[in-house]
Amino acid sequence: MSIITVTLNPAIDQTIQLEQLQVGEVHRAQSVHYTAGGKGIMVASCLADWFEEPIVVTGLLGDENIGIFEAMFEYKGMDDQFIRVPGLNRTNIKIVDHDCTTDINLPGIAASESALTEMMGAVAQDYEVAILSGSIPPLCQGTIYAEILEALAPHDTKVIVDASGAALKAALAAPVKPYCVKPNFVELSEYAGRTLTTEKDVIAEAKKLLASGIRLVVISMGSDGALFIDETGVIKATLIAPKVMTTVGAGDAMVAGIASAMREHASLERIARLATAFAVSKLGSIGPNLPEHEVVEAFAVQVTIQTLEVSS
Repeated sequence: MSIITVTLNPAIDQTIQLEQLQVGEVHRAQSVHYTAGGKGIMVASCLADWFEEPIVVTGLLGDENIGIFEAMFEYKGMDDQFIRVPGLNRTNIKIVDHDCTTDINLPGIAASESALTEMMGAVAQDYEVAILSGSIPPLCQGTIYAEILEALAPHDTKVIVDASGAALKAALAAPVKPYCVKPNFVELSEYAGRTLTTEKDVIAEAKKLLASGIRLVVISMGSDGALFIDETGVIKATLIAPKVMTTVGAGDAMVAGIASAMREHASLERIARLATAFAVSKLGSIGPNLPEHEVVEAFAVQVTIQTLEVSS
């Protein structure tokens, strides 16, 4: 088996485009788009555009508004192993104007112990790469990612964790470490318990994670690029996007790029180039989709690489 993504708290993403958001005013939307979302699903959608073999998707999915998810899974050729649970999947509202994106994320469906146990059986298989991504639903223990890491340990699966808050802390404190983590600099600051104001601060905190047993740390910094740190050194990758429709899903596309490069057993520079190219490719469209391979690889060539440190 190849790649599985785990989405415990999926959502229908409602993206509303406005000319300019003004608090307290009535607005007329320029457009509205609905897509099946949740961070792991967004990652899987990009991976499905990149690979020919089916990407396995699992997690917990409410059965009352499931159509948009099943339509995506079928269209993208994904292997749907989601556990159906009673209830409505949440809606995440994303208001996009020419200045920024405003997010309103609603709570998800409460997770039952039986559904989590059933899902764990789908996850604990011989996958090459597993991606644990996004928030934890109500009533679900914050240690769930740590439990999944332990379940995957006998299979030598390389696990990427893209989470924040208690879920990230629990995953990083687990006896079995993820192979890779990808917090943004705000999430890393929250984890560190202090504001990381310089690249030097960020790199120092990332090196602590490497010392704990994590093999690859990627820190996304928005328009300032991303830092990629492993035992071979520290790389900063940047690329100016030629077109920005929305920043929604760019971080998820970066995770997909990391996973794709890991499948290649790539060098740190190749990981940085491909992950950055995935993210920039995603900026040019609404929805969790990548353009053709040739476009992505052209972006990868254009990425500016700065080698900040080389380990001896």
